[in-house]
Formats: sequence, structure tokens, C-alpha cells
Amino acid sequence: MQAFQAHGEFCAAHPWEVILAVVTVTICLFTVEQSHSSSSQKIAVSDCACCIHEAEYHAADIVVMTIVRCLAVLYSYYQFCHLSKLKSKYILGITGFFTIVSSFIFTSAVSNFLPVDASDIEDALFLFLLVIDLVKAGTLAQIALGGSTEEIKQNIAKGIASLGPSITLDTLVETLVIGVGTLSGVQRLETLSYIACLSVMVNYIIFMTFYPACLSLILELSRNTNLFQKNGILSVTSKEEKSNPVVQRVKIIMIIGLAVVYLNSRCTFWKNEDNIIALSSDHIVILIVLLALMAKFVLFEKQTIAEENMKSFLKEESEPRKIPTFFLEYQDNDEKLCEDKHVQTDFVFKSNTESYKERKPRNLGECLQIFQTNLEATLLTDQEVIMLIKEKYIAPYQIEQAVDNADRGVRIRRRYLESLHDTPIILTELPFESYDYSKVMNACCENVIGYVPIPVGLVGPLHIDQRKIYVPMATTEGCLVASANRGCRALKSGITTRVVADGMTRGPVVRFPSIKEASEAMKWIEDSKNFDVIKENFDSTSRYARLSRIFIRIAARYLFIRFIATTGDAMGMNMVSKATEVSLKMIQVHFPNMEILSISGNFCADKKVAAINWIEGRGKSVVCEAIVPSETITSILKTTAHSLVECNIAKNMVGSSIAGSVGGFNAHAANVVTAIYIATGQDPAQNVTSSNCITIMEPHGPYGEDLYISCSMPSVEVGTIGGGTVLPAQSACLDIIGVKGANVSQPGENASQLARIVCATVLAGELSLMSALTAGHVVKSHLRYNRSSTTICSDLVNSLKVPLH
Repeated sequence: MQAFQAHGEFCAAHPWEVILAVVTVTICLFTVEQSHSSSSQKIAVSDCACCIHEAEYHAADIVVMTIVRCLAVLYSYYQFCHLSKLKSKYILGITGFFTIVSSFIFTSAVSNFLPVDASDIEDALFLFLLVIDLVKAGTLAQIALGGSTEEIKQNIAKGIASLGPSITLDTLVETLVIGVGTLSGVQRLETLSYIACLSVMVNYIIFMTFYPACLSLILELSRNTNLFQKNGILSVTSKEEKSNPVVQRVKIIMIIGLAVVYLNSRCTFWKNEDNIIALSSDHIVILIVLLALMAKFVLFEKQTIAEENMKSFLKEESEPRKIPTFFLEYQDNDEKLCEDKHVQTDFVFKSNTESYKERKPRNLGECLQIFQTNLEATLLTDQEVIMLIKEKYIAPYQIEQAVDNADRGVRIRRRYLESLHDTPIILTELPFESYDYSKVMNACCENVIGYVPIPVGLVGPLHIDQRKIYVPMATTEGCLVASANRGCRALKSGITTRVVADGMTRGPVVRFPSIKEASEAMKWIEDSKNFDVIKENFDSTSRYARLSRIFIRIAARYLFIRFIATTGDAMGMNMVSKATEVSLKMIQVHFPNMEILSISGNFCADKKVAAINWIEGRGKSVVCEAIVPSETITSILKTTAHSLVECNIAKNMVGSSIAGSVGGFNAHAANVVTAIYIATGQDPAQNVTSSNCITIMEPHGPYGEDLYISCSMPSVEVGTIGGGTVLPAQSACLDIIGVKGANVSQPGENASQLARIVCATVLAGELSLMSALTAGHVVKSHLRYNRSSTTICSDLVNSLKVPLH
């Protein structure tokens, strides 16, 4: 193992020397002088006429070689398909290069070492493709690409140490097994066996010498590209690295047995056969020069390079470097009841930025020339890119596009932001690594400098329409998840939900020269025949957008047109906006004097408190109800149905009316809606409209001891495709609920199901909070779960009898 590792280190550390040696040997093979013995031709096909006729022999030869060629092509295709599963164009390119070079060297060896005709070269190439192992070549490239650019030589050495013993053993077994064919006495079979043996040996030599040297050279020249960033996740599993010891023992036994048989049959070979190859004087001179150069480099120049590397290492070590510091305290701090646990990204960030080594930045002119020549900044270092940003050649929002790498773009923007301040701002607590920014760019956020982790809690099971649902909620408010979870426990008898209306809206404002033309346009749009024409244009813009109706209001010469349409599983704002724009242009054809002032005239109304959404609805209009038995109210909620009904009337009905609320006849619907929206990738700002809710409670049962509770939410704006739903974490939360992506069989069903789940979870939260209010538990629970670092006197807690909410 150590010998193979040392060999791998040598090939990786001296790639030019190894490549030069292999090229020199190959050139020698083309010019080597041949002196094949005549005895090698003594066996003819006619000698076997007693058993096989010559015609039959040639027919069998054609069939066998056709099968071999087909197998070779199929086997090569299979190996490349296996390599393509790694999803790395670099590994495919490297192994393809390995195949071409190996085939070239093998062809030169066959044509000069073996007494074969030109027609046999074609068969030789197919035999070579049949024995070449591209998977092992891909594995070595995978190992080399598995680390940083500073570990190329070490990775290649480890790969040779891991793969070398098994490949050597396999080569010996294959050579001896195929070599048995040379003892058959059939000339054609002997020729093919010699070719196959040579194929195995050439493949092994190239893999152990030329290939690791070329691999090291290619990766060294690729230091400034994003090659490693794209393949950094590649690794070799332990299954690939370790061989089965039983199989290894069997191979060793086969080698010994076959070697004995082969030596016994060939013991007089070297005594009776003439020399096959005769080296001329020029070949001997070239060989002596090559050996002298290699000896000079290994014995003399290696020490000089080692001294230079040591000086460079000492110079880097002498530079000041920030390192993580740890402190041990032997005394407890009695004043602190808890300890802040931040996201563990502090040390990760420092290890990847503060210790990030770059070469000295080039001057502005050279960097600008490289950038303008390539129209990208992939060949520039981070500091050089920052220099171009400061000089206004690259806009800060275009960094990802310039460097053609989202992760690197975020890192550069963070470093640029720090460079703008005399005292670097604290970004170590804001994580940015291990995130797929490719799904963020041009979709969810711009000028990205990281992401904010938010805790996600799970409530449930919630029995909705005879299904058990677990609901993820992302929040930083203590007690919210616990309270909603308690509501789920109390609603174990089940919740019934219905979506009664569906329609996303967009309300543009247009202006006419006079109220006469405005009123005429209003009547024209409301005409059923004209509506069909508008609908045809509206629906043509999307596969899912379908115009349901148009609601119009006139104010002086202004016309406010509210388009209402279904949008499938998408929330549909962009979809409806696009379709509305097309419809307005069609209306403008009939009314040339119509002036489109804004595609949104606040008549939608989007992300604003508006009575029209409370009355007409927007998105999904959902209602849900449940019956809570008196036993559950007493045991879990610690209250009574009478107290809940009385509190709901006083708080949610009278109190909201006194406050002049619009759609706010509930306890805390916005809490639950926002938490689910953040977890599932919805637009959090739409909680303004989506939180419209009225909670109704009534006594139920023969004696009025049970509770009937319902929530009506006329404007729940949700979607399961598009926007933040494409992000991995949010997509996973949708998957927990069972509504990830689009519903192919019933478009729009997933979004409707999500809206029903939101409404049902709001009902659970309403029930739990109202119960806590009637029992006087709100303040106590918040002081216990939502005040993490403040010392609260127990006597003060017990003295607070009236809930403040």
C-alpha cells in the first residue's frame, strides 16, 4: 500500500517528467526494429484441416470477432453511462482522454511488438476496449476532484494507494488467464490471446503512470476555475475503496496456479526462440539520456524544490492569522438562567474566508482586460473582482453572473460589504454556506449575502376531512407551536373544511377623457358577449389562468376593473397580471381613448387591509368547523363551553367592532397564517389579506356543554408552485403536508388543500388561545416559554391574575 502511495505521489508531483517518459517510449515503439521468427508462422489453418475445414474456420472467425466487437462497443457504452451518473463533465472528459491516449499507445505497441497484419489492428482495438476499465479511471478522477486545489497530489496518491493493489492483482489474473490461449496451438487464437494480454498490460501501465500524471497536470492548470466547486461533493465510498479479502485470496491462488502451468509450458521458450526485438544504437542512446535526466531530477532537483516549498510555507506561517479561541470558565454565572445558542456558522465562515489564500491581485488594467476579453470574471480572484466592483465595472447585483457561480458570488458580495466599512460589520452570525443559491437567483431574492435560519415546529396530527395532517410552522414566538398543538389535541374528533370560492384578482385603473366614455366602456365590458371575447384573450396567456368574472367600479372618469381568475396550483399574482395586461390592450382597441394608468389600482387589493377582500374574497375562500366534546374542553383546555362562547362574543365580536376592524374578528389568526406561510414558501406579506378571519363559537349538544367552533377565511392566498415553494427547505415542508408541487390529475387541488389546512390550523390556534384567555393562562405561559433570559419572581407571576392580551 505504501509503495503504491509513494508511486502515486511521484507521478502527481512530477507530471511533466512522467508524460515525457511515456511519450518517448511511445515514439520508440514506432521506430523499433522487428525480427520476428519464422517459427511463429509455422502453424497454419490448413494444419487443422483434419478437424475444421478452412471455410468453416473463417466463418467461425467472422462470427466470433463480430460478437467481440459488439461486446466491446456495448461495454464501452455501459462504462460511459455509469460515469455519466456522477453528473460531472470533467470526469467524462478526463476518462475519454485516457481512452484515446491508451488506444494510441496500444496500437503502436501491437503494430511493432507482435507479428500481426494490418487487418488485425482493428481487432486489437476492439479487444483493448473490452479490457479497459474506465470505471477505475473515473474513480481516480473522482478521488482527485474530491478535495480542495491544495490537496491534488495527496488525493491522487491516496487514489493510487487505494486502487493500485486491486488493479495490479486483476492485471496479473487477466494476463495469466488470457495467456492460456497462447498454448492452444491455434494460430488465430494465439494471436488474439497475445493481443489481449498486451492490451491488459498497456492499460495497466498507462493507468499507473501516464494517467495520474495527466490528471495532476490538468487539475493544477484548473486552479482558477470553478472545477472544484462543482465537484467538491464527489467522494468515493468505502465500498469502492475496500476490496473483498476472500476474492483477493482466490485471485492470488489463481495467479500461482496459472503461473505454474504457464512456466511449465514455456520453460524452453527463451532457449529455442530467436530474439523478437532488436534495439538499434539510437534507441539505446535515447534510453540512456532519458534515464540520466530522470536520475538528475530525482536526486538533485527534488531537494531544491523541497527547500523552496519549505521557504514558502514558513513565509505563509509568519503572516498573522485569526484562529478560533475557546475559553473555559470554572465559575457559574448565577445571573444568567439560559444561554443563547446561535446558528453554528461562526467557525465555518472564518475557516473559509479568513484563511482563504489568494495570490497577489493583479493591476486594474490587466484585470479589466481579462474581464472584457472573456465577458466574465471566472479567471479573476475574489480580491480582483472586488476591485472591479469598486471601480464600477461590475455592478454589485451582477456578481453571480460575472463569476458564473452563485455560491462564490455571495461570498464575494459579503467580502465587498465588509471592505466598505472601516470596522468590518459582523457577518459571522449570518450563515451563507451549504445553500442552493441557484434556486434563489432571478426568482426569490437579489443582492444575496446569506440566509436567516428560522426554527420550524410541527403541530399535529390534525384530523382534517378524515385525514391526519402534520403542519410545519416557522416562528420565533414562544408558545405559538405549543398552543396550536394543544388545539390539535382538543380537535381529535375531526375538522370539516370546504373551499367555497377560488379567484385571484388584479384590479387595474384606467382613465377616459370623460365620464361618458368611461360609463360606455363599463357597459361594454359587462356585456356577456364582450366578456367572452375578453375571456378568450385572458385565457390564451396561460395553461391554467381562467377568467371567472370581472367586477367594475367607476369614480369620475376613472374605471377600476377587477379581473378574477382561477390559477391552478399557483398563487397566481404574476399569472393574472400578465393576462390582465393582454386583456386591457384588447379593450384599448375598442376604446382608443382609454389610458392605462396602472396595472394595479389598489382595487385588487394586494397586501393591504381592504373591505373588498373581506366581502368579495381573494384567493381561496375557506370555511371549517368542528365539534369539541365537553370532556375534552374540561380535561385538555381547562375551561367550559359557556366561558368560551361568552369570551368569543365579548372579544372577537364586540371588541373587534369597537376597534373598527375589517376582517379581524378573531384572536390571532395572523400568527398561525404567517408561521405556515414562512415554512411553506408563501409570500409572508400576504398574511395581511390572508389573515381575514371570523371565529364563531356556539354551545352544542342537548345541554349546551359541547362546543361548536368555526372559522371563515374569505381570502387565503396560497400556492404550491412558484415563488419560495421551489426552495429546498420550503419544498420539504410542503412535502410534509402532502401538497408539494402541482397536482397533475386535478390542477389546483394541492393549493386548495393547503388553504384548507391553513384554515383548520387557525381554528386549532383560536380554540387553544381562547381557552387560555378564559382560564387566565396566557401571561403565565408567555412568561414561562417566551421570556428566555429574564429572571421572573414566582410571586410576581402568581400575582398576575388578569390576562393582558
